[in-house]
Amino acid sequence: MKRHLVSAADLSRDDALLILDTAEELAQLSGRAVKKLPTLRGRTVVNLFFEDSTRTKTSFEVAEKRLSADVINFSAKGSSVSKGESLKDTALTLQAMGADAVVIRHHASGAPARLAQSDWLHGSVINAGDGTHEHPTQALLDAFTMRRHLNPGGGNDLAGRRVTIVGDVLHSRVARSNVHLLTTLGAQVTFVAPPTLLPIGIENWPCEISYDLESVLPKTDALMMLRVQRERMNAAFFPTEREYSRRYGMNATRMAQLPEHAIVMHPGPMVRGMEITAEVADSPRCTVVEQVANGVSVRMAVLYLLLGGAVFADGPADAPRTDSVETAQ
Repeated sequence: MKRHLVSAADLSRDDALLILDTAEELAQLSGRAVKKLPTLRGRTVVNLFFEDSTRTKTSFEVAEKRLSADVINFSAKGSSVSKGESLKDTALTLQAMGADAVVIRHHASGAPARLAQSDWLHGSVINAGDGTHEHPTQALLDAFTMRRHLNPGGGNDLAGRRVTIVGDVLHSRVARSNVHLLTTLGAQVTFVAPPTLLPIGIENWPCEISYDLESVLPKTDALMMLRVQRERMNAAFFPTEREYSRRYGMNATRMAQLPEHAIVMHPGPMVRGMEITAEVADSPRCTVVEQVANGVSVRMAVLYLLLGGAVFADGPADAPRTDSVETAQ
């Protein structure tokens, strides 16, 4: 039985589909007067955030509370961490408090994996983003959003769909998690970026590379724009913001080159006028707000499956059926 969700690469196709199908069931709660399930009543989930976060932290907290978990929000700022306490000692403290799961965001790549592989915690570890490494629940909510738009007939995976990811791939944990998960679900991924914003060894990733955005737009089903992460940059990776936007920014002219069914995505936060214009960001074809809403359902599904008694592909698991949701009303 798997206890943790550290990397999207750890998910098999069956694992991923189980999470997405479970999220689809749990999404029904959002439209009901009573949005809570008793599944995690008596369980304690700690949100351990060493980096600033708005969307991800709030999304996890809402998901945890909708499953009736006891939630503890732990921020590095103003805590013992700011006084020099190590990750190990923090984890041992949380274990002593009876944490059943820890949702961790950390500036160091590999911190969630270290926590999961240690004996410091007995509960589950969920990676909410580590450095430039991965952000698996973001990839899951992205896939959930794509599946809803591109498989309206109820198709299981994303086989044959073409996903184009544009921008700062070098510093993007979202890009890394997405290429793993989307490939597992059968999609074809193309990265579009200046050479300076592509990581070393990307030729070994299961994706195609292009430096010309216009050439890939007509055959794209889902276009994902990435934020240029200046806070992680210590050098000049492109001449000017204006030049970057001219070559790799998404505007109305480029959006018109997409197929009619194609959607425009962004993991947020968006820098309007840089990688995406306001006209595109506010278009009905842009799914940014929908992605945020879907994030709650997907994170509920992950917590439900890790802590609610079900397991991933290593054993049998049952998604919460409609009747179990009805019972909670």
